[in-house]
Amino acid sequence: MDAVDVVVVGGGPAGSVCAGRLRGAGADVVVLDRARFPRTKPCGGWVTPPIFERLGLAPDAYAQGRTLQAFSAFRTGRIGGPALVTDYGEPVSFGILRSEFDHFLLERAGVPLRSGSPVASLRREGGGWILDERIRAKVVVGAGGHFCPVARLLNEGSSEGSLVVAQEVEFRLDAAHRSGCRVAPEVPELYFCSDLRGYGWCVRKGDYLNVGLGRRDPQGLTTHVREFVAFLGRAGRVSSALPSRWLGHAYWLYESPLRRVVGDGLLLVGDAAGLAVPSSGEGIRPAVESGLLAADVLLAAGGRSTRSDLEPYGDALKARFGPPRRRLDLSPRLARPLGRLLLGDRWFTRHFVLDRWFLQRTLAEATVRRAA
Repeated sequence: MDAVDVVVVGGGPAGSVCAGRLRGAGADVVVLDRARFPRTKPCGGWVTPPIFERLGLAPDAYAQGRTLQAFSAFRTGRIGGPALVTDYGEPVSFGILRSEFDHFLLERAGVPLRSGSPVASLRREGGGWILDERIRAKVVVGAGGHFCPVARLLNEGSSEGSLVVAQEVEFRLDAAHRSGCRVAPEVPELYFCSDLRGYGWCVRKGDYLNVGLGRRDPQGLTTHVREFVAFLGRAGRVSSALPSRWLGHAYWLYESPLRRVVGDGLLLVGDAAGLAVPSSGEGIRPAVESGLLAADVLLAAGGRSTRSDLEPYGDALKARFGPPRRRLDLSPRLARPLGRLLLGDRWFTRHFVLDRWFLQRTLAEATVRRAA
């Protein structure tokens, strides 16, 4: 049986950056993932500039041989209603392909990868963990997303939390789809549901188009998606004959009550920890930052791995992202007129919908203040 210091279950951004930092500090680490990389990953594929800062990576360096679409404006509105264009005049975020981005980060981490089969068993023994009766580790980091087996073990029996369900399709534009697409590469489009419990998106990244919709309410998701696609066709934004192979995914939002993220020899990062931004659903930036925070806590623990030794990780998450707040649900009767009013206002759209919710500029400003 192989023995290592840390096993990271999941090779996405959270797992790869955590594993890479640990390996750089001399830890013996291995990454397990059920998929073989590069792999398809359902995701709008949109990152903000702080991602590259946290990775210590220049966007131009990443773009060599990979898709990196600069976004300098946004088209926003309600599904079925008018839309506004907010132009920043410079790149404020980027579109990426998750198949490329995740593979890049994993290779950059330089950590041994065992892929192609899921983790089937995880048991505690002698102050450590044994995975599938073939690997022994002092610590296991759960980075396997919503269905992560480590997260399932740590939160067994708990169904609390704010869950988002989504469907999307991403494909290379052929001549027919290109001629029917009015989505500009530099202007992603966001359209909110009338009850404000979700939104749809159209994101063009070079030769690729990603169309999807996510909602807090899982009931009737397929109907909402169908109505959204019909709206896009009527508005002439994309061809109504989109590919039929849509992918579904789910993730927990960073809202109260917070899921358990620490146990004896266990840590959860990224979507496995339920860290997606409540206002937008962004998960890549919290994934990267939580992966780095988890690695720092493990290194500071100096080989100790009891729950009390690892509790500073939970404190670090709250210090970084603020305490999780309880979600506010508006009745449809109130949400519909409020959405028409606010989403039709240019000032509110720019300073709240975009700056605060989607670009997370207030989080970046808070980071600068803390550093100062």
